[in-house]
Amino acid sequence: MKVSVESKREQARILIVDDEPVGREVLEALLCAQGYELFFAENGPDALSKATAHTPDLVLLDVMMPKMDGFEVCRRLRVDPEHAEVPIIMVTALDDRDSRLKGIEAGADDFITKPFDRTELRARVRSIVRLNRYRHILAERAKFQWVVERAQDGILIVGGRDEVLYANPQARRYLDLSMDTAETIAGSFSRLVCRRYRQEPREMWTAWPTEPRGQTQAPRYLVRPESSSAETFWLQVDVAELLPGMHLVHLNDVTARMAADKQIWSLQAQISHKLRTPLSVLLGYLRILEEDQSLSEAERQTYLSSALQGAVGLQEAIDAVLRYQEVAEQSSHGQCSLGEIAGLVGKIEAGLQLGSIKVSYEYIETPGDIYVPLSPQILEQIFSELCENAKKFHPKHAPTLEVQCASVEEDIRIRVSDDGLTLSPAQLAQIWYPYYQAEKHFTGQASGMGLGLSMVSSLIWGIGGSCRAYNRKEGPGVVVELLLPRQGREDSEPQIAQIGRGD
Repeated sequence: MKVSVESKREQARILIVDDEPVGREVLEALLCAQGYELFFAENGPDALSKATAHTPDLVLLDVMMPKMDGFEVCRRLRVDPEHAEVPIIMVTALDDRDSRLKGIEAGADDFITKPFDRTELRARVRSIVRLNRYRHILAERAKFQWVVERAQDGILIVGGRDEVLYANPQARRYLDLSMDTAETIAGSFSRLVCRRYRQEPREMWTAWPTEPRGQTQAPRYLVRPESSSAETFWLQVDVAELLPGMHLVHLNDVTARMAADKQIWSLQAQISHKLRTPLSVLLGYLRILEEDQSLSEAERQTYLSSALQGAVGLQEAIDAVLRYQEVAEQSSHGQCSLGEIAGLVGKIEAGLQLGSIKVSYEYIETPGDIYVPLSPQILEQIFSELCENAKKFHPKHAPTLEVQCASVEEDIRIRVSDDGLTLSPAQLAQIWYPYYQAEKHFTGQASGMGLGLSMVSSLIWGIGGSCRAYNRKEGPGVVVELLLPRQGREDSEPQIAQIGRGD
């Protein structure tokens, strides 16, 4: 892996140890203008304390000191794991062979004899500091590579032409590459991922690896649609610039999180749709009974009976929600024929108290014979989300809605259009992201969590489909377009042969 790791510290730290103030002052005068960070100690114990406090990159150590000489200081530094590798230059007036051998045995790296040549001293210090910096770089690189090689997430380094310069073992697993890290990786990152994944949302990948101009920060995903043998698999892709033209790519498996979000959304939708009406009925009659003291006994009995019916309806709704949760996991992997859509939409129309919703078919002669890989329950929730949004954001909360189903090559296109608000390009680009709500000024006052359309998009991407939204051409309002894989009645696996297509 050919990646430079810069030192975290710009200035090299040098600890100068000398019991004579003149010796410390001379070395300070020689080195202070060289860009080093200097620390000083006047005896052996002080030197050990300063080394612990400041972790120097080099120690200039006088030999002849009272109580604890330089040889003893050197030995103690060498047995300390924190300072065992710190370069030590012994500055000494001793120029005999035995003293040098004693210094080497104590762990010294080099010697400078007093009186020293100033140019030579600076050159030796500069050389040893540079070598120590390289040692740190190599050590940090080794640690980085050790961690990355064992990471549970995928880590890649991508060059300026989108070529993969490095991929750790987990990234190689995600991309179905050889596990031989010495083997050159052929192909660009984009081409490699398109062999197995869909890049979603599409607009966030148009300027890869940078952010598309005018787009807010939003997650990028690689989605491997569900099949007969595997669930939908999700990777969140984050990218950071290492150097100009070189990017670090992080692949994080978020499959469990997406599944949990889907379950939460499903439960929220069921509670909202199933419990609201019977609860409103129950509360309404109970409030009348509490507030109106002039009711006759017969009227009270009538209202009590109606409140009881509301309570029974609430209990039935709660039971229905709990039963739904029990079968949600199985039902989400089912099928729904296009012929069932009219019935699903009719239920939503009644539940939301909307006007008539027109359902039409284009280039489809027998809707009952064409299936999409979503269960009726999940498809009903998707339509409910779209219709409820249309009602919520319509100026009069009374939209005219139309659902159009069409056969488009190997896919089924479903368009849900309304006649409400016209959205800006920025709003259209962001409606699929979690917690976004199409308010002019985001105040948080719009009802709901802003998770519905995000979950719709994740469901569609998860089966190998796509989704987009755009303004109606013939008047105000928005069209939400879903492109779903077509299935035959006996076909239980989504059509994912087109994963690598560039559209």
